[in-house]
This record gives sequence, C-alpha cells and structure tokens, in this order.
Amino acid sequence: MLEAIRAPRQVHVTEVGPRDGLQNEKVLLSTAHKAELVRALVAAGVREFELTSFVSPRAVPALADAAELVAELRDLERVHFSALVPNLRGAERALEAGVDSVVLFVSASETHNAKNVNASVAESLASFEQVARRLEGSGIELRGAIATCFGCPFEGDIDVAAVGRIARHFADLGARFVSLGDTTGMATPPLVAERIVHLRETVPGVSPTLHFHNTRGIGLANVMQGLALGVDRYESSIGGLGGCPFAPKATGNIASEDLVYLLSEMGVETGIDLERMIEAAQLATRRMGRPLPAQVSKAGPRLALSDCAAVPTAKG
Repeated sequence: MLEAIRAPRQVHVTEVGPRDGLQNEKVLLSTAHKAELVRALVAAGVREFELTSFVSPRAVPALADAAELVAELRDLERVHFSALVPNLRGAERALEAGVDSVVLFVSASETHNAKNVNASVAESLASFEQVARRLEGSGIELRGAIATCFGCPFEGDIDVAAVGRIARHFADLGARFVSLGDTTGMATPPLVAERIVHLRETVPGVSPTLHFHNTRGIGLANVMQGLALGVDRYESSIGGLGGCPFAPKATGNIASEDLVYLLSEMGVETGIDLERMIEAAQLATRRMGRPLPAQVSKAGPRLALSDCAAVPTAKG
C-alpha cells in the first residue's frame, strides 16, 4: 500500500496540542501541567512542537503564560519549539523568550482574519515585513501559516489563488515552510490536491505543511491525499484537542496518536513511539478531566490483544 500511494518514507509530525489544542479549552492548564505534557511527548519521540502563541492574553487567556512555558522547557535538547505570532509585538516577545522559530499567521479569508486578529489580510501581510526585518541575524527561523485554506465558516469557498498569493508572500520573506490550516474542518481530498498542486506550480520553493481538523470526520482521509502527493509534514494535536475561539464549530485537530498509528501501519517512519504517545494522550485526558476525541488512545494499537477469559461467552 505504501508504494501504491507513493507515500514518503519518512514524515515530520509537529505537535500543536500545547497551542492549538489548548487555546479554546475551558480548562486552563497550569504552566507546570503543560510542561509535563510536553515532556511526555518528548519521551515518546516528538521533536517538533508548536508550543504556544504570543498573542494578547485578554484574547486567548489559555496562552497567557507563553514566555513562562518556554522558560520551563529550556533544558530540553534536540527539540524544536515554534510559536505563533500575529505581528511585530508578538515577535518581539517570542524573540525575548527564546523560541527556535516564529510562525506568522494570516487567514485566506478577510472575514476570518478580521475576527482572528482584528486586521485585514493586507494589513497582516504588511506587518510581516517588519517582523522579517527584525528576525534578520537573530538565528530564529521564520515560518508561515495560512488559516481557512480550505473554506471559511463566514465566506464559504476560498479561492486557491488567494492561498497561493499568501504563500508567495511568505516565500518572499524567506519562509521555507508554510502550513495550510483547515480551521473548521472544511478540507476534502479534492481540495487538498488542488491546493498542493497549485502551490507546487506557483511557489515551488515552499514546503507545505498540512494542518487538518477532524470536524467532519475525514481528517485522516485528507492526510492520505497529502501522502499520495508526497507531502511529508503534518501538524496534529494530542488526544484530538483543538479549536479556534474565533470561528464557529471549530473542533479538534486530527489526533497525534491516530496520525502516528496510521503512518506506522503504512510503514512510514516518524521517530515516534506509539505506545508512549498513547500514554501522553492518557495524561492529556486526565489533565483535561474529560474524554478526548482520539480513537487509538482508547482502543490501543491494532494488535493490542484482550484476555479471552475476561470476556463472556455467548449462551443459548
């Protein structure tokens, strides 16, 4: 099957649970509990995190401890921490905290961008030029993220050309990686294919990262489409946590353990241990105080066997 869909031999999984997973939750985890979860994920083999976001604490209270969380985890080696920033002010805070990369984010939808960061798309893009200049010589990598790439809950369909124009802007600023965000789970395999093909034709220097939410239950089907096209970078959230506070019906991301299970069964290398990833998901469940939407952390791996003697036998 691996050869049948021409999937990459190795895939990079970026864990976004500490940021996207927690930003819309009613339960506010302490900095210590966030760090505990990150350390459990590192023990499972996760090496890339979108750790937090340097946005207004009033707008997103769950991420008010961004600098404190980075400081708490500074002892970890060979782990890449990125942080979302909406503007120069956020970038200054991220630089001071000492992250490895800054992710500039903008929506492909004018309406969602206004809701999300209170600015037009053009205003956001213009402000990014200031950030790029500020990062020069800092050693901090610049990355890009585009929200509502596959559809907007306010505007409907999003023109693929709009996604391409923003990706080109990021490339011109020096970004090698651009994340295509499926903010409210509107992506479908045909839309994934359309956008990946368009980016490769118009912005060949950019490596796309796919960021799916499982709002309509086809997040992993979209991953399969990405794999068939050779995309080797995906973002996911432990336990399936996630959601945007400024978009209606925004539910969780694809679950990290479900993604790792799928890739493992296909023979795709991730460097992540599934059993320890499940342990991290169970920790997340305990800390959130409720069942999380992921499946593999409940069912276990495919060959997780049960004790036959403990299961009743049919009678009659």
